[in-house]
Amino acid sequence: MLHALWVGGLIAMACALLSCFLVLKSWSLMGDAISHAVLPGIVIAHILGLPLLLGAFVAGLICASASNFVKQNSRLKGDTAMGVIFTGMFAFGLVLFSQISTDIHLDHILMGNILGISRSQMIQTAVLGLVVISVTLLFKKDLLLVCFDPSHARVIALPQAFLSYLLLALVSLTIVISLHTVGAILVIAMLVTPGCIGSLWTSRFSTMLLVASLSSISATWLGILLSFYFNASTGACIVLTLATFFGISFFCSKGARRKLLSRGASFSKEQNL
Repeated sequence: MLHALWVGGLIAMACALLSCFLVLKSWSLMGDAISHAVLPGIVIAHILGLPLLLGAFVAGLICASASNFVKQNSRLKGDTAMGVIFTGMFAFGLVLFSQISTDIHLDHILMGNILGISRSQMIQTAVLGLVVISVTLLFKKDLLLVCFDPSHARVIALPQAFLSYLLLALVSLTIVISLHTVGAILVIAMLVTPGCIGSLWTSRFSTMLLVASLSSISATWLGILLSFYFNASTGACIVLTLATFFGISFFCSKGARRKLLSRGASFSKEQNL
């Protein structure tokens, strides 16, 4: 249980930091695409006797690179290209998985199993999680400029292609290490919801990172405890807790309250007329 809490908190922080950049750059679907596309990489790595995390990471990079290539060399939009590629790779992974005999449980890949994490998996996840957090914080200003104002980044000669692929690589690696926590299906919530919560409370990016991290870590710890005491899916409890935090943030944030009050006043005025 202690291992799950420590590893879960570390992964939650890594996901929260990247979530802010994905929300700012409108790349939410990219996280969803990569999370589904890792399945064939996991199966192929198992067949070849390679580390499963390595196969998942390579598959995630292939999905991200292929989506970007199709977008740049066709009239298709980015979300359309991602939708075609990640569904194709996910289906390919399911076909491969059905053709091999293995003791790997597909439910653990799709839904996560953090309460059953081994000591070696814990160390591996912790090291990779620290790498993701360190690199994200190291390139925070450059990544922020590329996501928020690409034109200015081009003027000051920032390596936009490198930073974009670095962000994709960090997202892929974070999804890979999150497989033990929430699985390939629910990891998209960990990569989107914390950033949305932070954006509801503040317009300062540094504060947004802090709010997203605190909400993600708190939801992860609370979700793990709830899943333990209610004998429910750990990943689902974490995501439901995050969704609850988002709902509270939406109704309590100043912008949402102001819009709801203005709509209520308009409706009341229409009724009086």
